[in-house]
Parts: sequence; C-alpha cells; structure tokens
Amino acid sequence: MGSVKDLIVIEEPLKGKSGIGRFHFSNRYSVFDWGEMPDHIDGKGASLCLTSAYFFEKLNELGLKSHYLGLIENGERKKLTGLKNAVDIMEISLLRVIRPRVIDGGYDYSEFKKERLNSLIPLEVIYRNSLPEGSSVFKRLQNGSLSLREIGLDEMPVPGQTLSKPILEVSTKLESTDRYVSWQETREMLGLSDNEIEEIKKIVLAVNKLITEEVSKAGLVNEDGKIELGFDRSGHFMVLDTVGTLDECRFTYRGLHVSKEIARIFYRNSAWYYDVENAKKIDRAGWKQRVKSQPPRLPERLKELTSQIYKEAANEITGGKWFTNVGKLGLTLNEIGEILDDCGK
Repeated sequence: MGSVKDLIVIEEPLKGKSGIGRFHFSNRYSVFDWGEMPDHIDGKGASLCLTSAYFFEKLNELGLKSHYLGLIENGERKKLTGLKNAVDIMEISLLRVIRPRVIDGGYDYSEFKKERLNSLIPLEVIYRNSLPEGSSVFKRLQNGSLSLREIGLDEMPVPGQTLSKPILEVSTKLESTDRYVSWQETREMLGLSDNEIEEIKKIVLAVNKLITEEVSKAGLVNEDGKIELGFDRSGHFMVLDTVGTLDECRFTYRGLHVSKEIARIFYRNSAWYYDVENAKKIDRAGWKQRVKSQPPRLPERLKELTSQIYKEAANEITGGKWFTNVGKLGLTLNEIGEILDDCGK
C-alpha cells in the first residue's frame, strides 16, 4: 500500500524474470512527502489510471518500452479503447526494488550497482519546460543549493518564465525524503555510464514532448513533471510508474494550476507546513517523527472542485467521456483560483 496507489503482486519479480502486478489507484493523495493526507478526492484514482494508460499506449506507438500491460475491467485485461467504463486498475510488469542501505546517516547504493538488471532505477528524473510560481528551483537558487550554471541559465529566472530548452534534474526515489542530486553524482552513485546517462535524457525528453503535445489539445501547458525508469533483464530502459497525470506533472490552464499543486498552495499557508519544513532542516532521515502537528482538511468546496478537475482532465486529455456530470476545466479552475486567493495565495 502506498500513499496514493496500492500494488497487488500477482507474480514476484526475480533476478532474471520480471513479475506481474496491478496498480489499484486510490482517491488518496500526498504532498510534501507526508504520505496519505486527511481527505480523499472522488474520482481521482480512475482519472490517473485512464490518463496514464493513454500515455503508455502512445509511448508504445513511439517504440518506447514501458511496464504497462493493460487495464483491468471485470477481471479481463484490456486496452483503453476496449473499456466500457472508467476503471482504476492497471496491470504492469514488475521489476525488483533494490533499496539503498543507510550507513552513518547516508545512503549506500553499492547493491544496486551489482544487481541492477530487472530492477527499478532508484531515481526520478524531473523535466522543466518553464518555471511557474511554486517551482522548487526558486527556493534552491535562493538558499544556494542550486546554481544557475547547473541548470544552464545565465541570469536569475522569474516566476512564469518559459525556458528555451527543458531543464532535466534528478532526485532520489527510495530515501526517506527526496533529495536532488547532480548528473555527475547520479553517474557515480549508481554506476551508470555516460551513454546510459545520455539515453535517460533522450527518453525523458521524448516523453516530455509527447505529454506537451497531447495536453495542449485540452488547452493545458505542461510546465514540469517527473519520469521513473528501470532496467529490464537485458539492461534496456523501461518507463515505469505512471506517466502524464496530474500527480506526475504540473499542468496549467491560462496560468491556473491543474494539479495537486492546488493542495500544495493551500497547505503552504498552514502551521503544519512550517512544522514539516523545519523538521526536514533538522533531520533529513527522520523528519516525520519530529512533526507534532497534523495537516488540516481541505475546505469542502476546494475538495469538490479538485475532484472535478481530475475528472475533467481525464476526459479532455484522452478524448473520452469517462466521467459525466462534470463541466469544463476552465470554469472549474476559475473558481479554484478565487478560493486560493482567499486562502492567501
């Protein structure tokens, strides 16, 4: 069970053989690495499942390998076009997860270097097409943990800036708190070759391009997102987890956020958020135990509208009519913007 979706293992992956699993997408959500938040968002799970399936099937058409096998409806595996109704179960190929060992407060990836075939690459690759308000880039530039040179810029960016070419960054995946690492550190930490690093970048750029083109049909701008990869048993890259969803990507519509950034904006004005940030500064590995407060619930209307945007986004991105009794993204987002302004955005 994860903070957002559950994994059911049907066949365990082995060193030389991938397994089979099923993602059960839930209506839970998570922000700031906290885990399950107090509210559930109606329709969110099915929305993510359908949208990700749409992009996986598009990737297959482009010749990019992924772990996607199909969607489950009434016990049968189907492609998106074969569904009669919205579903929230996806069948996937399972790879091994080789977790780093914690040694003297740090993380040791030597086991991954030795056993990496048929396993998850313990990283997330983040692409950035622009730097909207709320992007972590601004915070890291200000505190000195990131330099302009590292992201290929000559001068300090401003919120809302569109980039001439995407920025690609890397963060850890299996540590207690996601941590940004340089490409050089990535290479050394995981024992990757220069060619493998370049291949990762090419795949992420191809996925980014696909998502950007597809969501533009719904009037959405693909600001940034994350991609997860793995090695199959032959050492070829596979795209993993989910792709092109409102949880993996930051989409905007005429400057309004169409993602769980809506919840992040609300929570950034809470005492709980400040407790989380302070705890992370004190103890990177065990920060959560230091947070004594709990996240408040979302305002009821904001929760209802967030549900609507997940459903509307799934309909408009895939071109399907999976969810009824919903409107258009633009109208819903206008009301959300007003609520967030009242919350002190």
